[in-house]
Amino acid sequence: MYFCVKIMLKQHFYEGLIEAGCDEAGRGCLAGSVFAAAVILPSDYAHPLLNDSKKLTEKLRYELRREIERDAVAWAVGSVSPEEIDRINILRASFLAMHRALDQLRVRPEAIIVDGNRFEPYKSLPHLGEVGGGFLPHTCIVKGDSKFQAIAAASILAKTYRDDYMNRLAEQFPMYDWHSNKGYPTAKHREAIREFGISPYHRRSYNLLGDGQLALEFR
Repeated sequence: MYFCVKIMLKQHFYEGLIEAGCDEAGRGCLAGSVFAAAVILPSDYAHPLLNDSKKLTEKLRYELRREIERDAVAWAVGSVSPEEIDRINILRASFLAMHRALDQLRVRPEAIIVDGNRFEPYKSLPHLGEVGGGFLPHTCIVKGDSKFQAIAAASILAKTYRDDYMNRLAEQFPMYDWHSNKGYPTAKHREAIREFGISPYHRRSYNLLGDGQLALEFR
């Protein structure tokens, strides 16, 4: 049972269209893949606690993940590896992760709303014998994960699935404290890079030590 009341986020941006909300997690990390999620919620869905995943406790994020997966019309998670990030840059990798999530949706969206101010147009996959497929309409919404339910739901899925992934990597490389920092540039993380060098999961195109110098290979 929930004991707090929040202002309800908006249910949709596009009137009368099947709308997928998209968000990513892990753009600013020094290590690990970037994750993104796409979520289509029922048109009349209303959950008082859906919000930007960064504003929620870890416990609540995972509770909401279970509810989102149960209640959503469709949901999916995509990721882009550190090697791909280094090759195409993190901005394009974030868009690619969203596209990969959209590709997996079992219900085809008719429009997309995205957290942030930039997005690469998404060309939908052909369905039901169609030849080709056009670009879906999309709208970028700054701080959309605290304004629209579908984007908030996507932020929760992207964050929790990426956290699960980083926790698994942390078992292999405990020296980087990924259980706590999830790959973000904390002082302890950077000190471990100085001491041990980089792992196979670090993003080599990033300023890993914060000093503009290249990090040493894993020793």
